[in-house]
Amino acid sequence: MGLTLEHVNKVVEGETHLADIHLDLASGSRHVILGRTLAGKTSLLRIMAGLDRPTSGKILVNGQDATGVSVRKRSVAMVYQQFINYPSFTVYNNIAAPLKVSGVPAEEIKSRVMETAKVLHLEPMLDRLPSELSGGQQQRVAIARALMKDTDLLLLDEPLVNLDYKLREELLEELQVIFDQRESVVIYTTTEPSEALKLGGNIVVMDEGQVLQTGRTSDAYRNPSTMKTAELFSDPPINFFNGQIEKDRIVIGRNLRLDNQAPFSKLAPGQYKFGIRPNHLYLSRQHADDARIESTVEISEINGSESFIHFKFDGCQTVLHEVGIDTRKIGSDITAYVNPQKFFVYSEDGDLLISPDRQTPDN
Repeated sequence: MGLTLEHVNKVVEGETHLADIHLDLASGSRHVILGRTLAGKTSLLRIMAGLDRPTSGKILVNGQDATGVSVRKRSVAMVYQQFINYPSFTVYNNIAAPLKVSGVPAEEIKSRVMETAKVLHLEPMLDRLPSELSGGQQQRVAIARALMKDTDLLLLDEPLVNLDYKLREELLEELQVIFDQRESVVIYTTTEPSEALKLGGNIVVMDEGQVLQTGRTSDAYRNPSTMKTAELFSDPPINFFNGQIEKDRIVIGRNLRLDNQAPFSKLAPGQYKFGIRPNHLYLSRQHADDARIESTVEISEINGSESFIHFKFDGCQTVLHEVGIDTRKIGSDITAYVNPQKFFVYSEDGDLLISPDRQTPDN
C-alpha cells in the first residue's frame, strides 16, 4: 500500500497543528517521525489512520483519495503512547483478539500469539488480566495486539516511552526485525534521536506542525539541512556559536581562532553559525590540529557510564559529552578540545553549508 499526503493542514480553534504536510510513503517502507512534544506527530498519525480529517489537503491510498474514509474501513493498526487493552480479557486473549475477529483457526492463533509473546517477553503473563500488570507490561500487550493485525498501515506513537531502558533497547532490536518482515507501511514516532538512529529506515523531522526534513535517517543525521533539524537530531542538543570567516582565519566567538583552510576556505568571508555536537568536544587532545576552549564547569551530570559537562563559551551554554564518569566540581577550570573538521557550518538564515560529511558548500 502506498500512502501519500498532499498539502495536509490541520487547524483547531485557530491554532495550526499541521502546516502543508506533503509525504509519499511507499509500501513496505519504514519511517520514523522525530520531533519534540507538541511537534504534531500524533496529529499526523491520527489523520493517516482516518481518526481525524485534515482541515485541507488530501490523503491518497494507492493513488485513490481516502481523505474522508472512516478508520473502520481502512487497513490500519495503531499503538498509542498510553496503552489501551481490554480489561476483562487475559493477556493471551488481548493479543489474540484481532485474529479471532478475522476467523483465524485456533492453532494458528496460538502459534502466532506465542511467537509474538516471546519477542515481547510476555510469555509468563499470558493468563493474567491487564490490571495485574505494570504499565510497561500493559504497553507491551498493546504492541503485541497491534502486531497481530495484518494491516497495510502500522502506526506506533512513542510505543516504548513507558518501558525501562534495558527493555526498550531489547525491543528496539526486535521491532526492527518485525518491521522488516512486514509489507505494510510502518510509521514510528519518537522524541529520541537515538531511537530514530537505531531504527534506521527513513526519517521525517517535525517541529511546530511542519516537516523540516525527510530522507534516509543516516543521511539526515549526518547532514541536517537546518539548524533546527540539527538541534532535534542531537541529544543533548548541538552547540551553536557565532563565527566569522576572514581571508586568512576563522574567528569563533571572541577568542577561538583557526586557520582558514579547507573546507572553510570555500566559503566567502562573512558571518556564519558554527555547530559542534557534544560528543565531538573532548577533554584531551585527539588530533594535532585540535583547538582549545578554556572555561569553567557550571554543571557536571553523570548518567550511568556517561558524563555531560556544561560550561559557557562566548556566553553560550555548551555541553561536552564524555564516555565515562567525570567528577569535576562546579567552578573548576576545564579545557575542551575540538577538531575543526567536526564543525557544521550554517548560513545566518540557518541553512546547512558544510558538515563533517559534506565538504563542498552548496551554492
